[in-house]
Amino acid sequence: MSIEAARLSEERICAGRIDAEQAPCCVPAQGEDALPAEEAEVLAARFKALADPHRLRILSIVSSSDTAETCVCDLSEPLGLRQPTVSHHLKILVEAGLLHREKRGVWAYFSLVPGALDSLAASLTAKERP
Repeated sequence: MSIEAARLSEERICAGRIDAEQAPCCVPAQGEDALPAEEAEVLAARFKALADPHRLRILSIVSSSDTAETCVCDLSEPLGLRQPTVSHHLKILVEAGLLHREKRGVWAYFSLVPGALDSLAASLTAKERP
């Protein structure tokens, strides 16, 4: 606020045109649709997990599979990554609650957690938040 604007505002308050207690102030919005802190932490972790091109490709590969699941052994080649790196990315996606891991013998199979991506999309708008 400029010095002149501050002076005019003070003059209006002093002249009784605006009661000092009714003067405009900055009040943070606390709507009922505001995102709670705990939910924000969970969502941030999920969005952070998605903020990697390899992880997005993993989700794409898994979701487009005819069987709705993909073996870890089938991810290295299309991603152009070594198996330990693929396993690291899969671990992050599982911990974020986006993928489900099922161990079968020596291999692990991954599938999308039902509704996980839908709930992320809905979380972006307060009206649709679960």
